Amino acid sequence: MPTASAAIEIPVSADQVWKLVGGFNSLPDWLPLIVKSEAGEGGRVRHLETADGGVVVERLQTFDNVGRTYSYTIEESPFPVSAYLATLQVEALTESSAKVTWSGVFTPAAGTTEAAVEELFAGVYKGGVEALRANF
Repeated sequence: MPTASAAIEIPVSADQVWKLVGGFNSLPDWLPLIVKSEAGEGGRVRHLETADGGVVVERLQTFDNVGRTYSYTIEESPFPVSAYLATLQVEALTESSAKVTWSGVFTPAAGTTEAAVEELFAGVYKGGVEALRANF
C-alpha cells in the first residue's frame, strides 16, 4: 500500500502548535489550500472547500488531545485514491520546539500509479507543514 509523509520542526511549543492544528475543523486557519470547512455529525465530519473550488469530505477516525494526534479518512474527494487514512501528529522536541508529522496510507484508483499518488500526497503534506510553520 503506498504511503507518503512530511515532517517539520517548528520553533514554538507543541502546545502552541496543537492549539492551531488540533481542532479537526481548523484547516482554513493554517492551510491556504483550504478556504472553507464546515463541521458535521457533531464535529466528526468536515466538509472542505479547496482554493480551486474542489470539495473534500473527511471523517475523523481517532483523536487524542493529550497525545496531540488525530487520524481521518476521506469519504469524497477529487483525489485518485481510495482506502485513504491520514494522521497529523504534534510532538514536543523541547519546551520551545515541536515536530509536526503529517502522513497517509492509501490505495491508488484504477489508472493511477502508486508513484503518482505518493508524489501527490507527499506534495500536499510538505506544503501543508510548511504553511503551518509560516504561522509561527
